[in-house]
Amino acid sequence: MNARDIMTRNVITVSPDTRVADIARLLAERHVSGVPVVDNGKVVGIVSEGDLVRRSEIGTDRRGGSWWLRVFRTESPIDFVKAHGQKARDIMTAKLATVGEDTPICEIADIFESKHIKRVPVLSSGKLVGIVSRANLVRAIASAGGKAVAPAKASDREIREQLTKTLEAQPWWNKFSASINVNDGVVHYWGLAGSNDDRKAARVAAEEIPGVKGVEDHRVDYALLRAE
Repeated sequence: MNARDIMTRNVITVSPDTRVADIARLLAERHVSGVPVVDNGKVVGIVSEGDLVRRSEIGTDRRGGSWWLRVFRTESPIDFVKAHGQKARDIMTAKLATVGEDTPICEIADIFESKHIKRVPVLSSGKLVGIVSRANLVRAIASAGGKAVAPAKASDREIREQLTKTLEAQPWWNKFSASINVNDGVVHYWGLAGSNDDRKAARVAAEEIPGVKGVEDHRVDYALLRAE
């Protein structure tokens, strides 16, 4: 699944000269959390709710904390512009991450996580054709989960083979200290487990396979053996 499959195509945009009050009104009325700033057909920035948190109009430009911290805290020129600027060009985030229509959504998720952002413009030949937000990813999950799935007829052997392949590709799975049995669709883990996180990950790996009816983890914790 790529950006073009989930992106919002009718993107609300503003110009660099759009006033901050109008942007705030637009976000509230359209129920969106950010808008691209477009100048002569080119995306030059984005204004999000985060850019409107510290504003002089509502008194949030003044940070709280102890009085002695406020005495030594200085406001940078950038902070001042963010709090008092009246146009999109003053408060927008100009350093943008963008993606193409063919960008896989797994890469988009990586961008959201690594850059701590919530949306990316989608460009084609340098022009804005859509936007992908966290909400789009959530809708994609909902759509995938809502598809009708035929009852699985996988045998115990097929389940075990698929689960083994999945687990042995994970760095936290130790095939030398744990084993897998499948009986009538129920996965049984035996051997040693490193932590509760290991147990949870192993359960999730099994439950993801069609045909699995349950998971029982009989493994002993490493910590208990060391304690003895």
